Amino acid sequence: AKLRKSNHGEGIPKSERGLQIRPLTNPEGSSVLSLLRRIVLLSCFVSRCLRPIKEQFPIVSYADLYELAGVVAVEVTGGPDIPFHPGREDKPEPPEEGRLPDATKGSDHLRDVFSKQMGLSDKDIVVLSGAHTLGRCHKERSGFEGPWTPNPLIFDNSYFTELVTGEKEGLLQLPSDKALLVDPKFAPYVHKYAQDEDAFFADYAEAHLKLSELGFAEA
Repeated sequence: AKLRKSNHGEGIPKSERGLQIRPLTNPEGSSVLSLLRRIVLLSCFVSRCLRPIKEQFPIVSYADLYELAGVVAVEVTGGPDIPFHPGREDKPEPPEEGRLPDATKGSDHLRDVFSKQMGLSDKDIVVLSGAHTLGRCHKERSGFEGPWTPNPLIFDNSYFTELVTGEKEGLLQLPSDKALLVDPKFAPYVHKYAQDEDAFFADYAEAHLKLSELGFAEA
């Protein structure tokens, strides 16, 4: 990946504003998202890949770089533009385990995690679940295997269309995914986003921003 300037990052000095990770493409045009994924997910790559960026932009925290990578990943795979606001602080210790939802549980558990702990709405829970349109599960990490959608490198509303049409061979539907379709408050959003990708994109950008800014104040 290489860096370019953009309008992301208001609120920091002009000399260090607008840091963005820009994916490269090979001659066939496929984005090198594996590098982005490794930077974000694998700690062994953090110091090696991000240290030079931190040295050039010391005011930007690692937490901000992770969030910026997520924003760019959504954008370059066809999803909505999401505002990026810097200001997160790096912490010396990782958070306690168990803060993410259990994929084997249902709607009450989702609300316990996202609503009671994070203050997110039912609409937020459903629309953020739509991010499963990207990527796949790996059995050695989660106990589940496979992608949610036919093309896991495209951000679109296919997570919801697949959920509505039912299970298909080779595609994943977790118990927590199916819970969205049977819960009377979640289900209308599932059908809405399956029918209207523009509505999904607009609501996703709003919910992603809300989630990404939990726990810190804007500079």
